[in-house]
Amino acid sequence: MPQLQFQLQHTSPYSSARAGVISTDHGEIRTPIFMPVGTVGSVKAVTQQQLGQEIKAQIILGNTYHLYLRPGTEVLEAAGGLHKFNHWDKPILTDSGGYQVFSLAANRKIKPEGVMFQSHIDGSRHLFTPESVMDVQRSIGADIIMAFDECPPYPAEYGYVKKSMELTHGWLTRCFTRFNETPAKYGYTQNLFPIVQGGVYHDLRKASCEFIASQNATGNAIGGLSVGEPEEMMYELTALCCENLPVQKPRYLMGVGTPWNILEAISLGIDMFDCVMPTRNGRNGMLFTTKGVINIKNKKWATDFSPIDDGLAAETSNYYSKAYLRHLFVANEILGLQIASLQNLSFYLWLAGEARDHIIAGDFEGWKNEMVTVLKQRL
Repeated sequence: MPQLQFQLQHTSPYSSARAGVISTDHGEIRTPIFMPVGTVGSVKAVTQQQLGQEIKAQIILGNTYHLYLRPGTEVLEAAGGLHKFNHWDKPILTDSGGYQVFSLAANRKIKPEGVMFQSHIDGSRHLFTPESVMDVQRSIGADIIMAFDECPPYPAEYGYVKKSMELTHGWLTRCFTRFNETPAKYGYTQNLFPIVQGGVYHDLRKASCEFIASQNATGNAIGGLSVGEPEEMMYELTALCCENLPVQKPRYLMGVGTPWNILEAISLGIDMFDCVMPTRNGRNGMLFTTKGVINIKNKKWATDFSPIDDGLAAETSNYYSKAYLRHLFVANEILGLQIASLQNLSFYLWLAGEARDHIIAGDFEGWKNEMVTVLKQRL
């Protein structure tokens, strides 16, 4: 079974932006790419048919911690892995649960062996180790699986972040050992991506990049950003990481972010993105459109019968009016959450595709600068 391949096709003459193709056993992913988040095996409020046909998603995410708790590895193995369980035949990436070390800080205890979690569902206790996380991700069956790491908070003292980074590096060694001694379960290749940590400290980030690069993985991720630090600091650290990670391997910036964050990070050399923002914000009535940001709950949209976003080819964006979508939100109608989620995900995938087209055309920087101004507008 061949490993994941990355073909770098075009680079921007005026920035570090690049376009490429990632090849997996479940299909190709054209980069730069945005990956919708399907934490528990489902992208909230959106069907797999809509993901593939309307949104044009090329890869989706699942979360190890959540899928381990529900439905559990026994059910996933009996189904033949997550692809068969949720009927998604394109690539899947699974987060290792490392982000939950950060986000569920009140319900976990970190020690060198691993992390003891208290389930947010029933309060039961579970020990996650680098080895068990590899085993769970083997059972889930994602094409790309992530190393177990600690994501330190912002702000955090240098000494804590250094110790945390060293723990992450030690866990990575254990992840690779376990990964290399266990087979894939479902007849296709899985690929392990390590994660750069180091907080906001340049020397730690550089050291982490060097350690991660030395593992010679098929791709590399940058974690621990977009956790509260200023945007400019995030861009500065992203640039530093891209300068110190291999050029010929895909780079994944975890958990980022707004449309303008994504465009800026593409210009720095990032290939892959994920974020809950399009679906979460959509369910709260915030729409990302080709003309700017809309709060669809505002009364100003009550008699606006124009399409939600006529700049997108997506059927939902052109089929329904702003007035109708506002009505659904005011009436607490579930369909409103679905339409808003479809709009935002369609927009994010469109944005990544447009970025790719402009990188190939050689005019990415000018287009990006114009788009950032447009997308930040509140309509």
